[in-house]
Amino acid sequence: MARLWVLAVAFLAIVFLCEGGELRYNFYSKSCPSAEETVQKVVKKYIDKNRTLAAPLLRMHFHDCFVRGCDASVLLNSTANNTAEKAAIPNLSLRGFEVYDDVKAQIEAKCPGIVSCADIIALVARDAVVARSGGPSWLVKTGRRDGVISLRSEALTNIPSPFANFSQLKISFESRGLDVKDLVVLSGAHTIGISFCPPFSNRLYNFTGKGDMDPSLDPSYAQFLKTKCTSLLDRTTTVAMDPNSSLTFDSHYFTNLKEKKGLFQSDVALLTNSIAKTFVDEQVDTESFFENFKNSMQRMSEVQVLTGMEGQIRRQCAFVN
Repeated sequence: MARLWVLAVAFLAIVFLCEGGELRYNFYSKSCPSAEETVQKVVKKYIDKNRTLAAPLLRMHFHDCFVRGCDASVLLNSTANNTAEKAAIPNLSLRGFEVYDDVKAQIEAKCPGIVSCADIIALVARDAVVARSGGPSWLVKTGRRDGVISLRSEALTNIPSPFANFSQLKISFESRGLDVKDLVVLSGAHTIGISFCPPFSNRLYNFTGKGDMDPSLDPSYAQFLKTKCTSLLDRTTTVAMDPNSSLTFDSHYFTNLKEKKGLFQSDVALLTNSIAKTFVDEQVDTESFFENFKNSMQRMSEVQVLTGMEGQIRRQCAFVN
C-alpha cells in the first residue's frame, strides 16, 4: 500500500511538472481536454437566451484583474468575518455569476480539482465577446490559480472609476503593467453594455456643483440622456453605453467619443491627452480595433496571475476550499 501511495504521489508530481508553473496555450490539453469546449458551450447557451449578458461577462474579467490580479477573487462570497469584492459599489451591478457556477460544475464533474475559476473567467470573457456580439476571438493562455482573499476595500480602491481623469486612469493601468494604448483600447469594451444613471448623471445636472452640464458633452446627446435619467436621484434607469449599437461589438464607441458622445468622464478623459487621442483615432477602424483589443486583452489577462503552487484550485468559485 505504501508503495502504491508513493507511486501516486510521483505520478501527480509528473502531472504538475507537465501542466503547471506558467501560463501557456492549451494548458489543460492533457489534464482536462474538454475544458475550453465546455466553457464555450455554456457561454453560448446563456447568451443565446440573453444577449445582454455578453457585456457583464466581459466586465467581470476587468473587475477581477484590477484587484489582486486575475485570480477570481471577484467571484468569492462574503463571509461572517469578511466583506468580499462583490459587495463593493463598483461590483454591485455585476451579473452573470450563474454562468461561472454552471461552467465550474460541469468541468468539476469531468475533471475535479483541475481547472481554476480564474481561467474560467478569462475564457468566458473571450467567448462572451464572440457569442452573438460579433466581436473578435483570441487565444487565451491558461494555467492560473485561484486566490483566497477578497476584500471590498480593495475593489473600491483599485477598480478604475467612471469619474476618473486621464492621469488617474494612466496610473491605474501602469501599475498593472498596461500602457496608454491598452487603456484606450480596453475602454472600447464600452461598445457593448448598459449603465445605470449615477456614474454619469452629474454630467447632466451638476457637473461642477453649480447645477450645470459638462461642456464637453454633445448638447443633443445630453438632452437625450436627460430623457432617460430625469434627475440625480434616478438610480434604476439604464442607458446603453454605445447608443444604437449596445449589443454589437464594434468600433462605434470610438466614433461616439470623437463626436463628444462618450458616456462617462473616464471616456472623455481619453481625449485630453495627445497620445491617447491618437490611439482613439486609430481605433475608429474596426479591423485595427479588433486586432488591438485581442492583444490588450491577452496582456490584461496575465496581470499578477498566480501559477504553480500559488493559491488553489477552488472547487466552487464562490468559496475557498
